[in-house]
Amino acid sequence: MMYPDCRLKIIWQFFYARSAVERKETIRLLEALCIAVALIGLMYFAYRGWSIILIAPFFAGLAALASIFGVLPIYSELYMTRLAEYTKTYYPIFLFGAVFARLMEKGGLASSVAAKIVEVLGEKRAVLAVLLGCGALTYGGLSVFVVAFVMYPFGAVVFRKADIPKRLLPATLWVGIFSFAMVSLPGTPQIQNIIPSSYFSTSTWSAPIIGLFASFLFLLIGWGWVTHRANKLKARGEGYGRHVEGGRAKPKPKIHIPWYWSLLPLVMVIVINIILSNPFHWTWGFHWAEDALETFLPLNLSLMAVNVGKVSAIWSISVALVISSFAAAFIGRKRFIVMDGFLAPINYAAISSATAVLNVASGYAFGCVITSLPGFVPVTQMLIGIADSFGPLLSAVITTNIMAGITGSASGGLTIALSMLGEQWAYMSQNAGIPLEVLHRITAIASVGIDPVPHCGALVTLLAICGLTHHDSYYDIAVVMGLKFFVPFLCILFYMATGLA
Repeated sequence: MMYPDCRLKIIWQFFYARSAVERKETIRLLEALCIAVALIGLMYFAYRGWSIILIAPFFAGLAALASIFGVLPIYSELYMTRLAEYTKTYYPIFLFGAVFARLMEKGGLASSVAAKIVEVLGEKRAVLAVLLGCGALTYGGLSVFVVAFVMYPFGAVVFRKADIPKRLLPATLWVGIFSFAMVSLPGTPQIQNIIPSSYFSTSTWSAPIIGLFASFLFLLIGWGWVTHRANKLKARGEGYGRHVEGGRAKPKPKIHIPWYWSLLPLVMVIVINIILSNPFHWTWGFHWAEDALETFLPLNLSLMAVNVGKVSAIWSISVALVISSFAAAFIGRKRFIVMDGFLAPINYAAISSATAVLNVASGYAFGCVITSLPGFVPVTQMLIGIADSFGPLLSAVITTNIMAGITGSASGGLTIALSMLGEQWAYMSQNAGIPLEVLHRITAIASVGIDPVPHCGALVTLLAICGLTHHDSYYDIAVVMGLKFFVPFLCILFYMATGLA
């Protein structure tokens, strides 16, 4: 059949295809086109500063436009359900983490510890100080979002003292929080290191040598690039810049709080969280009651956790943050008395936490919609083909990166990837003589390859915390993203060359 105009080829095929096969292929093409347009559109508008809370459901509906699902059912039943699940699970961390961080900042505790970091490491090592500070808190068990809230005021003070352009701070925080300490350091208690355990029956200490090798690469990338950019920008005459932190600038009271007292609430968060979560399963440690949820069963709550183990980690960090917030408020009470009091900063933190959790949940829900559409099936089949042709490790890296990029979430992408191909990777690894511990570590490391895409909820939240935009800081984040994308591939080469895990 001749087409009257090549530009009308798709439309002509759709309405006048000679067979059911042609119509089916055309529908698949339209489904894939809608998904591609939705992904590109979401990234573009997020980069231009549009709120992901507003545009994510719109582009989720656009992605489903040519599918068998209705747009409104996709929005109300799939998108909103996934958003509600994420918000229900993680909002306590956002809320209590934001309050704790605000009290640390306004009470002068953050500035006190930051000054000590600069004193110990020196202003010339300001970037390293922020990276190590973020890594210590993340590895210590704090939620990555809590670390972002807590470490921003530290980083801002350190960068200001060293006169490093503030627009480099988000990239520094991202590497310090969302890379080595989150997925590669052996034993890290972050969820991205726990998720593979449930699929491969491994532990969080899997493949420690590969984990340390990856951690070194992540740290080298962040430290090297940000230091290079800082030197280059400072040579052009660009310094920290004139930025007002947290709103209208006000004279700060000259009340000095010793760094060791300022450090106490942070230590309390780590210690209390470890005690309550009992990650090492100490017999003498704290144990949440296994039947704590049974009284809620008659209520038939749709989003109720299946067991205490699914929510005990959230309970532990929430209690730790609440107790530590009281400690931070008490230690910094003199500054609050001479300033605005406690109410204003606490209210500000509570409001900002709601925006933060919706940013992340919106990106996660959008990714869940995309991967549930029939038009995404060819991508799934391609990924299975990679596993068959090139082995499980390479397939795990590519699949996890794609899913993390689509969802804008390391944990979301990792969960979807393992749900799709986890069993197949495990079977292939065992047949190839590859320990599941290696697969665990490589998959976890891959989840932070290209996760900071423009619509990434955690990235949007981090930029909002820093008071910056995509236009200000995304270039350096994108460069870091491109560099750390190769880390899991280098880890595979390291394992193949040495056999060390």
